[in-house]
Amino acid sequence: MVNRRSFKTDESFLEKMAIGAAGTNRVFADLTEQGHHPIELERGSMNFKIWKQIKIKRVRVPDILCIACARRVESRAKKTSFEISMSHSLADPERGWDYGLDDNDFVALVACKRVGERPIDWQADQLVQYISVKELRAVQANEEVKIVKPKGAEEGFEARIKWPAVIAKSPGIISTIKDNRIQYRRLDTNRTITLQKRPRLKPLVTIGETVSANQILAADVDVTQGFICSQSASAAHYIALLSSLSLSERYGAAKALSFFESSDVSPALLRKIGEKDENIYVKLEAAAGLARHNYKEGWAFIRECLKDHYLENRLEAVIILGEIVDDVSCQLIIDVLSDKEQHAEIRAGAAWALGELHNKAAFPALIQSFVAIEKSIRIEAARALAKLAAYYTPELVQQFPESTEDKRPGIAWALSKSHQFTLDDLLGTLVDDDARHWVAYILGNQDQRAYTHKIEQLKHRDPEVYFAVTVLWKIMNNWVYNLEMY
Repeated sequence: MVNRRSFKTDESFLEKMAIGAAGTNRVFADLTEQGHHPIELERGSMNFKIWKQIKIKRVRVPDILCIACARRVESRAKKTSFEISMSHSLADPERGWDYGLDDNDFVALVACKRVGERPIDWQADQLVQYISVKELRAVQANEEVKIVKPKGAEEGFEARIKWPAVIAKSPGIISTIKDNRIQYRRLDTNRTITLQKRPRLKPLVTIGETVSANQILAADVDVTQGFICSQSASAAHYIALLSSLSLSERYGAAKALSFFESSDVSPALLRKIGEKDENIYVKLEAAAGLARHNYKEGWAFIRECLKDHYLENRLEAVIILGEIVDDVSCQLIIDVLSDKEQHAEIRAGAAWALGELHNKAAFPALIQSFVAIEKSIRIEAARALAKLAAYYTPELVQQFPESTEDKRPGIAWALSKSHQFTLDDLLGTLVDDDARHWVAYILGNQDQRAYTHKIEQLKHRDPEVYFAVTVLWKIMNNWVYNLEMY
């Protein structure tokens, strides 16, 4: 019997994560351009990192918080037809579209388009449109929405709620607004486009207005392209929220307070990490705020979490350390990566976190990880080293000839991805046959056009490596390279 799980395939899930991250990053930038002071509230919403073995059940909160006005924004990226819609569970309230959202929050809609062949190759549109959660709920309560049932397991068995709207498919100028239709003249073809409109939908544009592709022209809710930052949220506001009955508000407050310098902040955060019954993720955010201001109590709490009985708490502590740019956090992560008693995915998470810190002190630990038994650790160490290579290429090149043969593959891969070295840098690393093999690999993975003339120097210095590089270029630039049977 076929196992009808509701889980999406790894590639499908990665694509979904990448689309969401592209949308959230665009909304974050848009809020910044408007004068807000956004922070990522839901950890992981701005990247597409997937942890397969350890699933962290985080506090459900909107993606972004403006710490200056305390408004929260949930980003929703759309990859196909643009619409006002949300995924929604008809059976589990915790998977409802508005779970964890307040009436004062906004939902931000942004279209995304594919820009490459990989699951992560998605780009968000410039246009961001904001809708009040309160208004969306009101329309839903009046049963003026459409519920679309899921088609099957590949949809995750979730329904979608659609709010009625009239949406432009392309840029144009509004020419007609009637109860039953809206017309606009396309900018590229000068052709008039007629869109049907329900009489009750309120127009959101005016005649003569220039509109963008995917712009919402009429709806049951108000749609804006921004909102004013009141600059009214203070440290005292967030300190008060630390006592809220709402878990999401306490979590957001603990995270926001990291960005305030008031003398009242640290005592409030210290009290929070001392509360026995508080949620562990609220306490971790409070500890992170203390650590950022170099309070030993914050570092001590995070250090204890790295030994927590629950693996998800350990992993969250590692990820948080990767956000604190400090030599102390770097050393704590190195200790986790080097600890063979730690779970493999915790160590892999530590390797990933070192890549986020961009601290060259991590070089020895990451390179040593290339002899780890677990492949996941080696993979994350190589990815982290590639991030560091973009900043410290000469130092990493120096490490290459000095390393043993079992460590060179990871270094070579990281260097090949950095594209920051010169041919002269590599010529000095040709110390033995193994090094020569991997230098050929590094150069073979570069853009042939950029090295065609430079590589003549290698031809005279080491003809065999020159031959290997040219063969790699011939194979990798041929149309049959990576050709699949399907």
